[in-house]
Amino acid sequence: QVQLVESGGRLVQAGGSLRLSCAASGRTISNYAMAWFRQAPGKERDFVAGITTGSGTYYRDSIMGRFTISRDNAKNTVALQMNSLKLEDTAVYYCAAGPSTGLLRFVSDVHYWGQGTQVTISS
Repeated sequence: QVQLVESGGRLVQAGGSLRLSCAASGRTISNYAMAWFRQAPGKERDFVAGITTGSGTYYRDSIMGRFTISRDNAKNTVALQMNSLKLEDTAVYYCAAGPSTGLLRFVSDVHYWGQGTQVTISS
């Protein structure tokens, strides 16, 4: 079992920056692909950014160039640096862990979820 705990979500003005962190326990994340998903009110949970076991990164188109995902296997953490935030980035952000093979970008492929952290962007 892997337990994931997100932190860093808060209210921030549009154009600002925010850094989310995900702390894992139970097992080392070095054997897992990791990702961030988000869910806005009334919408489905969507993929945001992913990172492979080899630290290859991939992103949804709408956040390309604004968000950066990273991992620190020694600290068993994953981070999401978010810059140039927009109103439409408002959502609960979830950390996720999945199988080491392939790209983790579908909800159905996720093995472990965090509880989520609220990010609210104001105008």
